[in-house]
Amino acid sequence: MVRLIGTGLVSVFLMMPFVAQAADVNQMAASVKDDVLKWRRDIHQHPELSNRETRTAKLVADHLRSLGLKPVTGIAHNGVVAIIKGGKPGPKIALRADMDALPVTENNNLPFASKVKATFNGQETGVMHACGHDAHTSTLMGVAKALVAMRAEMPGEVMLIFQPAEEGAPKGEVGGASEMIKEGIFKDFKPEAIFGLHVMAKMPAGQIAVRSGPTMAASDFFEIVVNGVQTHGASPWSGVDPIVAGSAIVTNLQNIVSRRTDIARLPAVLTIGAFNGGIRNNIIPDKVTMLGTLRTFDPAMRQKILTEMRSVIENVAKANGATAQLNMDEDPIAPANINNPALTARMLPSLQKAVGESNVFEPPLQMGAEDFAEFGKIAPSLFWFVGATDPASDMNAASANHSPMFLLDERSLDVSVRSILQVTLDYLNSGGVK
Repeated sequence: MVRLIGTGLVSVFLMMPFVAQAADVNQMAASVKDDVLKWRRDIHQHPELSNRETRTAKLVADHLRSLGLKPVTGIAHNGVVAIIKGGKPGPKIALRADMDALPVTENNNLPFASKVKATFNGQETGVMHACGHDAHTSTLMGVAKALVAMRAEMPGEVMLIFQPAEEGAPKGEVGGASEMIKEGIFKDFKPEAIFGLHVMAKMPAGQIAVRSGPTMAASDFFEIVVNGVQTHGASPWSGVDPIVAGSAIVTNLQNIVSRRTDIARLPAVLTIGAFNGGIRNNIIPDKVTMLGTLRTFDPAMRQKILTEMRSVIENVAKANGATAQLNMDEDPIAPANINNPALTARMLPSLQKAVGESNVFEPPLQMGAEDFAEFGKIAPSLFWFVGATDPASDMNAASANHSPMFLLDERSLDVSVRSILQVTLDYLNSGGVK
């Protein structure tokens, strides 16, 4: 069970009138259950990489048009946005789902398993919904159908955001949440609150995890280039070995988090994921390139670590006779996801109503990143996790998100639909900002 976030906020949600009863939401969810399952399997079988979601976007847009909505398409390449206007005055909110898949070759024996192949970073690869975005898209399609069916009684307006490129735009391209915002999706629609969810492996289907404040880490991508002097491997003294210098840099970078950062306050992770240099056993190359990621929750901590990284990279390289530089963007690829504390406290009873109080708990901080955080810059936001693994299985042995064996327990679809509907209707019927 989730711990309450601050006694001063308890009265806010205790006094809030909840008019959407669980029975009503269950009935609405049941009415779209078969459709959601069908859409999810179809999208899973036809996955598309970031900024390539043309088929998925068309499926979404055609569905929204069939409901009588007027979707705007082509936002940030393949994004789709539509607004459901209720029959009564009320607040404005936004709901978001992501559509893209990953360059992962599926290893599941499903009748609708992906056989799709594509080119990613110059290499042929399988394509798979290994993170559950097929579930997110089909869920929001179902929510749209359920809300349209009762919009005469619905107060306020709901913006539906189907986002491309959450996994990151391909090199040399732009995309994702930040690009949708830059292209003006909120120019004429100012939401009071923005909601989203993510299915989570190693968490039982039927459960919801939500926490107040910092939830998911900010994500940085960086490149380190170490320059040496190429020479024969039999006479290393006649050149400068960037492999040795690069190896020393990798080792010393780990001391930044383990010895020079206060991880008792908030965690941080610094990982080198690629180390590339050389082409032959007896040639010392002139250059090594490393790729890595930094995960943090606090902007000040991030800046301190970056300062330390530059110092380590430059000075360790110099001590080995080489030169090196750190290349990265000024801002993170995705900022930290921060669930608005007041909104979290206010909507906690809605999530508990959707699955039962005992099935809602507070998870630890997640080092994974999500560009849903960009929407949190626009309005108070709330992002929660929905269990996606068979409750009868061993959670520790279950394949994680991004695995070629990621396997969604489809009972999570119903939980996703019910939780979004409950939160949406409770917020709208409560009259908005308090």
